[in-house]
Amino acid sequence: MTINRQFRLKRRPVGRVTRDDFDLVESPVPEPGEGEAVVRNLYLSLDPTNRIWMSDQPQYMPPVAIGEVMRGGGIGRVVASRNPAFKEGDLVNGLVGWQDYSIAGGPSELFPPTVIPDGLPIPVTTLMGACGMTGLTAYFGLTEIGQPKPGETLVVSAAAGAVGSVVGQIGRIMGMRVVGIAGGPEKCRFITEELGFDAAVDYKAADWREQLKAATPKGIDVNFENVGGEIMEAVVARMNLYGRMPLCGMISTYNDTTRPRYDISPFLMKRIRLQGFIIIDFKDRYIEGSMQLAQWLVEGKLKARETVVDGLENAPETLNMLFDGGNTGKLIVKI
Repeated sequence: MTINRQFRLKRRPVGRVTRDDFDLVESPVPEPGEGEAVVRNLYLSLDPTNRIWMSDQPQYMPPVAIGEVMRGGGIGRVVASRNPAFKEGDLVNGLVGWQDYSIAGGPSELFPPTVIPDGLPIPVTTLMGACGMTGLTAYFGLTEIGQPKPGETLVVSAAAGAVGSVVGQIGRIMGMRVVGIAGGPEKCRFITEELGFDAAVDYKAADWREQLKAATPKGIDVNFENVGGEIMEAVVARMNLYGRMPLCGMISTYNDTTRPRYDISPFLMKRIRLQGFIIIDFKDRYIEGSMQLAQWLVEGKLKARETVVDGLENAPETLNMLFDGGNTGKLIVKI
């Protein structure tokens, strides 16, 4: 390929993301400057944070600027290098962007890419999912903030997604009773029959509140929150005294044009500890977490599911699968 296709942000999306929010630009494949390498991108990670990056709002990283290549994590192979840290043929993992080719080693990189070691005993795509950022989010969010204890009840929203599916499995490894909230009978079967969750609540069913009550007869000790909205309020209402709530995301509100309002009185009356977090809070411990997740994966204690869509050109529409419940596990675009 001699052309580099790039999705550049054209405007701030209002509500759902559409193709019209981007310009798809074709340009020559870049040449590496001194200290740089050219990477042929192979896989693109799609995550709820992509939607946040498109918005001009306070966040943990600068928003993507209008006219800038859309930010995104992914995996690629080095095809040309003038940097001793990267040799031709190396697989690298980092912020590659929504494009066919990216530059590694540039002076303005927010997070420099890392070389993937040869001979890994796990599929390389799991470095974007179960053993990558989403897996690490699940691992540190539950173990450090949720502080799980054997016999306690853990509830996970978006339980069939990239983060939630790993959270629930870690909870089971640590001896908790795990209840997942997912959309539709198929996803509920997936988390119980394949991942080993103790119970599932189908939020698309008319009686989901009754299902939640039946699945948590002893209340809820830890709520790993990914969704927000009325589901979060219903879970919080069933939490026990001194419960813990790692707040990972509020995906149900990311396309809203107005800010939701919540009754926070249960946090006071039940002395619930709520802590929001972003995975970069634990950046100094990534290797520790990845090694533990990979060990569990190799041992069969952790299972990784991925939804893979072909074609960079499909990235904008594919992103909406995260908000429509269209994916199971990690959502990836194969470039």
